[in-house]
Amino acid sequence: MKINRPVLFFLFILLASCTGHEKNGATYTNPLFTEGCYPQATFYRGKYYYTMQQPQGDKIALWETTDITKVAEAKPKTVWTPKDSLAKYHLWSPEIHRIGNKWYIYFEADDGNTDNHQIYVIENDSPDPMKGKFHLRGAIMTNPEWNWGIHPTTFINKGKQYLLWSGWPKRRIEAETQCIYIASMKNPWTLDSKRVMISYPKYEWERQWINPDGMRAAYPIYVNENPECSFSRDKKKVLIFYSASGCWTYYNCEGMLSANANSDLLNPTSWTKSREPVFMQSERNGLFGPASVSFVPSPDNSEWFILYQVKTVTKNTNATMIREEGVVNSIRIQKMNWNSQGIPVLGKPAPTDSVMPKPSGTEQGQNTFGKK
Repeated sequence: MKINRPVLFFLFILLASCTGHEKNGATYTNPLFTEGCYPQATFYRGKYYYTMQQPQGDKIALWETTDITKVAEAKPKTVWTPKDSLAKYHLWSPEIHRIGNKWYIYFEADDGNTDNHQIYVIENDSPDPMKGKFHLRGAIMTNPEWNWGIHPTTFINKGKQYLLWSGWPKRRIEAETQCIYIASMKNPWTLDSKRVMISYPKYEWERQWINPDGMRAAYPIYVNENPECSFSRDKKKVLIFYSASGCWTYYNCEGMLSANANSDLLNPTSWTKSREPVFMQSERNGLFGPASVSFVPSPDNSEWFILYQVKTVTKNTNATMIREEGVVNSIRIQKMNWNSQGIPVLGKPAPTDSVMPKPSGTEQGQNTFGKK
């Protein structure tokens, strides 16, 4: 077979270019962590400060890196171990935020009974969150009746700080419903408004609690949880991405709420919910239940990426015959795109071991802080 020389030359150059990128470390593959949940990171002065839920739920750790795709190579530092018996157990979904000139980590914990979850915040006034000490600011009382809340996050819009979280409208008896709430804040540890429900699980894709193989919770649990704030590209819309359906199911996915940035964010009618999931499973790639999305910029701020968790089927790829023992949650990152209205498009979970370009501005051969 005769091969066109210009085409052959082009293919050679393309192959050499790809090989060169791999040798220079310009690409990465998922997963970042083979096991984990609730990933979140903040980019500040050229460094990413990353956190996620610890396996035993008994402490909070931070990772520091200049290359988010190499975060697993950094050595985590334990920055908080609780002493208060009311907040000693089930430290879930920590998030680190730079507010003013201080660092804050929001999380939830309880006294050993998960029905007694409260939202807590710790503070560090060091310019570097890996230095100094975090101290407890206390519980954030989200409502006077029982203060059950999980998955707190915070954001600032038009100079006003808000808290988002997932909570119950009332104590569960035979079923449990988790809703998304918002409140304005007087300061990073105090609310100055009543909680306002802006989302409840009303669509079928938000109310799944039984897996295809019959594995289920002990009772019906309908879920909206783990809210995370983003903005449209022109900053005219406030966007809240949230996890829907049970986190133990393969139906776990992401929904989205949107509101005009100039509207009253404490008015439920300001918010519009997506009718369909905006980030969901890729059966073809054997990836199910993508959720717990958070957003980080590239080092040069020209791109945005999503951190998320997803279940990987390792023993049986038939979605109707999935067994729990064949599944783990892994932590991944992939580039986010925008639609014509400037709204983030999350796509679907990229196949495991896909070779992808690193975030723009990631220096090749740079050091990863706190290496093991």
